[in-house]
Amino acid sequence: MHAFRGTGVALVTPFAKDLSIDFNALERLVSHCIEGGVEYLVVMGTTGENPVLTKDEKKQVLKAVIEAANGRVPIVYGVGGNNTASVVDELKSQNFTGVDAILSVSPYYNKPTQEGIYQHYKLISENSPLPIILYNVPGRTGSNMNANTTLRLARDFENILAVKEASGDLNQVMQIINERPEGFMVISGDDNLTFPMLALGGDGVISVSGQAFPAVFTEMVRKGLAGDFTAARPLHYRLFDITNMLFEEGNPGGVKACLDIQNIMQPYMRQPLWPISNELRKRLELEIEKHGL
Repeated sequence: MHAFRGTGVALVTPFAKDLSIDFNALERLVSHCIEGGVEYLVVMGTTGENPVLTKDEKKQVLKAVIEAANGRVPIVYGVGGNNTASVVDELKSQNFTGVDAILSVSPYYNKPTQEGIYQHYKLISENSPLPIILYNVPGRTGSNMNANTTLRLARDFENILAVKEASGDLNQVMQIINERPEGFMVISGDDNLTFPMLALGGDGVISVSGQAFPAVFTEMVRKGLAGDFTAARPLHYRLFDITNMLFEEGNPGGVKACLDIQNIMQPYMRQPLWPISNELRKRLELEIEKHGL
């Protein structure tokens, strides 16, 4: 479990101009993150544009990340959906060699009840060959997995080891942290709420902006986990404005632009996503220069 304490990053999927996967850029990105100090990598989250990749492409990206990481950090792989049977089938059939945990998003679009969410994760738990990180992101799924459901799952299933909480509701976060069973981790799913969540007793973050600026972000998280909030606070505010900019025109357009500015990859995305505007890119360039990033 301690392997997932600290900073994980939700990797983007780099594309070339013809929208094929740019595996050379992906290798550069993995090295950039690991050398910047991240504790683990998350493959095929929403930030990885997984809805527009084929099954074979997802496997190719996972294989490439595992090879590039070369055992230096743990790998988390996204397996989720709003068809429970399909998720279970993937868990049973896929080769997860080189993967250390599964990140599974709460069912989206069809808006199940809390009992439906619980039963969905119950089947995932019973069929997963790996530990599970729950993922609550109501802004994308259309429904919130409330604190009571998260806590019920944490208590009932030993292989559910954490929740990535992206509800933005600090009252909900506090209830989970305050009532969680021993060892269950609460991971921030919102970059700019990571600092306050660490102060409340959280265990780290799965970050978007952390892959663009890993050295600063990981230092902030480590200092927060050590209880040195006086040292962590200026690092939080160093990235605060730029992190807000990253999401102005949707994710992962902003972070891909930052990685392009740093010559790690190109900013292309597959439709219906679209690269950010020139105006926002110029503001990002100024902010990166201003903070020496």
